[in-house]
Amino acid sequence: QVQLVESGGGLVQPGGSLRLSCAASGSIFSIYVMGWYRQAPGKQRELVAATNIGGGSTRYADSVKGRFTISRDNAKNTVYLQMNSLKPEDTAVYYCNAVLSVAPAMGSRDYWGKGTLVTVSS
Repeated sequence: QVQLVESGGGLVQPGGSLRLSCAASGSIFSIYVMGWYRQAPGKQRELVAATNIGGGSTRYADSVKGRFTISRDNAKNTVYLQMNSLKPEDTAVYYCNAVLSVAPAMGSRDYWGKGTLVTVSS
């Protein structure tokens, strides 16, 4: 069983910062990609940032470039999202995502955390 556990959400004022963490645990053979998605009320889930575990490449949504930074600790199977200069439109439930395999002979698939709420409001 694979679990992704997020932490670090909360209420912050506009212009403030938060750091999200996501730790993957369980029967993991190999992790390929870890990232963050978000879903605001009435909107579809969207990619925020993702990082390739092996090569280290990253990608960001245009709306967060220059403000958010994704990083990882491969030894801990953990990914972080540093969010600076937060705006009210960043308010959403943030979900951790991992593309991983649980055995050498099995293909990879997506796993999701339960989400952590980020509210940006004065």
